[in-house]
Amino acid sequence: MFSAYTKEFRYNWHLAAPVIMGMLGHTFVGLVDNLMVGQLGAAELAAVSLGNSFFFVAMSLGIGFSTAITPLVAEADSEGNFARGKSALKHGMVLCTAIAVVLFVIILLAKPLMYMMNQPEEVVVLALPYLDMIAVSLIPLIIFQALKQFSDGMSLTRYPMYATILANVINVFFNYVLIFGLWGFPKMGVVGAGIGTLISRFVMVVLMWYFLVQLKKTKSYLKDLKFFVLEHSMIKKIISLGLPSALQMFFEIGVFTAAIWLSGTLGKNAQAANQIALNLSSMTYMIAVGLSVTATIRVGNQKGLKRPNELRRIAKSIFLMGFIFATIFAIIFLTFHQVLPTFYLDLNDIKHFSDNQNVVQIASTLLIIAALFQISDSTQVVFLGALRGLQDVKIPTLITFIAYWVIGFPISYYLGNASEYGSTGIWIGLLAGLTASSVFLYIRFDYLSKKLILKQEQS
Repeated sequence: MFSAYTKEFRYNWHLAAPVIMGMLGHTFVGLVDNLMVGQLGAAELAAVSLGNSFFFVAMSLGIGFSTAITPLVAEADSEGNFARGKSALKHGMVLCTAIAVVLFVIILLAKPLMYMMNQPEEVVVLALPYLDMIAVSLIPLIIFQALKQFSDGMSLTRYPMYATILANVINVFFNYVLIFGLWGFPKMGVVGAGIGTLISRFVMVVLMWYFLVQLKKTKSYLKDLKFFVLEHSMIKKIISLGLPSALQMFFEIGVFTAAIWLSGTLGKNAQAANQIALNLSSMTYMIAVGLSVTATIRVGNQKGLKRPNELRRIAKSIFLMGFIFATIFAIIFLTFHQVLPTFYLDLNDIKHFSDNQNVVQIASTLLIIAALFQISDSTQVVFLGALRGLQDVKIPTLITFIAYWVIGFPISYYLGNASEYGSTGIWIGLLAGLTASSVFLYIRFDYLSKKLILKQEQS
């Protein structure tokens, strides 16, 4: 029985691996920021966490919206409909650029909220100039994401990975020299990390465009793109898919952002520890995101080919892969929960020794809970990708809202304010929300895929 699913693993991995590497590249930007800034102290690490919390909320909306491009392009590609695929790319780029600019302005207008959120003052002072830099980087990041989603829809998942890896090399260089002031560059601390991120994201857009223009399969799609000649029907289609997808990601990222803010009310050490655990969890989550994109592509293709039985079998093979990877990461987190946080801080720093030890202690406890939600976090995002391939986005949006904000957040808020739980209580709420999301989303996919099979059998 399992062979029906495991025989798909090779092709699933063929599609997923480049996406995973590309997504890990995005996360690696944050990892580099955290590892380097963490050497400056807990306050600086907490400042990056606070600045990124504002950025991630906006980013989730932009990236979530861009995911509408992939199923439309995948379906058009399987049908051999060039005009529809090109239209999805053009309209997707226009809408993503407009959204990126709007989100950039919203971030700038939201900056005063930092002073109203009961965050440590020294952290807010450091976070504000860092946020200025990464807010600008949101515009090239979302434009890159539109191109990436098109490339994924064409089953060309390697090229976004190449662009991301090359951009990350640039990010590491500029972070290193600007944070610490090396080789004649000014010492800019946290702001230097933001500048490095900004430069790398502009490079990503240039590289991605170059790759697509050079590729035989895609270069014709990028020729004669009349960006100011738009069709109402395609705009409506992308918005109908993109807006719910954006809200899905917003609800999930939003609850993790709320966890950052709740941690900030417990002090800079709790916030720094939360950032460490969150950053490590984000690295493993990118594996699941890669499989989610694979589910969107393959389910979208099978939908276009009108093969519901194959659609269900292939989707389940991807679900199984996600479960296996999640189990492995859960074991790693449980085994090394006391070791992993030590990489983020300088434990030989006498001045900050007490704070750093406290951060490591809190983070190691959070990683135990992170290990527990590896499976639910991984499976829920893969189920979501499969539903996106079916172009089913409205009900999953409602599911994610209920799971994270009706179930998860109230638990995080209540337990996070209880003195005996603190940061641990916040993460117990995250675990509850992710588990609820996973269960409900699978029930939704199971229902729709069976409905497609029954419909075909009756026709």
